[in-house]
Amino acid sequence: MEKLRIVFMGTPEFAVGILDTIVKNNFEVVGVITAADKPAGRGQKIKYSAVKEYALEHNLTLLQPTNLKDENFLSELKALNANVQVVVAFRMLPEVVWRMPKYGTFNLHASLLPNYRGAAPINWAIINGETKTGVTTFFIDDKIDTGAMILSKEIEIGSNEDAGSLHDRLMELGCGTVIETLQLIEKGNVTTSIQTDNPDIKTAYKLNKENCKIDFEKSGEEIYNLIRGLSPYPSAWCYIKDGEQEWNVKIYEASLFIENHDYSIGSILFTKKEMKIAVKNGFIQLVSLQFPGKKRMNVAELLNGITFSEEVKAL
Repeated sequence: MEKLRIVFMGTPEFAVGILDTIVKNNFEVVGVITAADKPAGRGQKIKYSAVKEYALEHNLTLLQPTNLKDENFLSELKALNANVQVVVAFRMLPEVVWRMPKYGTFNLHASLLPNYRGAAPINWAIINGETKTGVTTFFIDDKIDTGAMILSKEIEIGSNEDAGSLHDRLMELGCGTVIETLQLIEKGNVTTSIQTDNPDIKTAYKLNKENCKIDFEKSGEEIYNLIRGLSPYPSAWCYIKDGEQEWNVKIYEASLFIENHDYSIGSILFTKKEMKIAVKNGFIQLVSLQFPGKKRMNVAELLNGITFSEEVKAL
């Protein structure tokens, strides 16, 4: 079997951990493909992707196409003469790209496929109260996350774990899984299994303002899982209303207490250092949050600077 010549495609921090592991395991990376630079933040300064930062630091050949079907890009990609492509958190590839290398193009996805195909698998596994998840490598085909699976590795989800912690653990698991997949390809020992669809498959929908909003009519468990599953990014949010004043508040961390009570849903109860919201079957006690124009802070810090009336409610 010939030596692998790898083109790596990815954009966020999750992908950097995988790329770094490939490099440190002495595989030859002949090129890196990442998203085009874009302005970000208030100053609209040009922001490089995490993968671009890494590629520049390690003098790797870098391509940033805006159109993956562009003839110039395709000829540049072909000239790299890769025999395998590795994709981690990138975008959908046209057939002309994923069919190019001799040994195919495989993707690392942060779920146990076929469950949680889509944009936000780490978040949705926690939001839906799963107790386990994992990573899967599979050969890319013409649909999203549906190709023939190579390896699948499982991991437990802690009952109080948030998306940030799970992201880091899955990245670590993914590093080993990608190396193992590359070794199988290099030795010609790959066997695959076809994904089977069924009506119970769960989807990792793209996160948006609507599906990140807390619905206080749901059970305490569902609300708690939403907060964990969206922390630290993009974060669950709700309105806090006190008389005429209404704030859009991000909730980063909370605890759940299951108990019977007679408070109306959304009522907020305070002590000097605590703030808890009444839900159907108990209370969501807030730990850290962010009011508009303020930094993230813990509840004690918030209550030092603001006084609420007894009418205050979470909506």
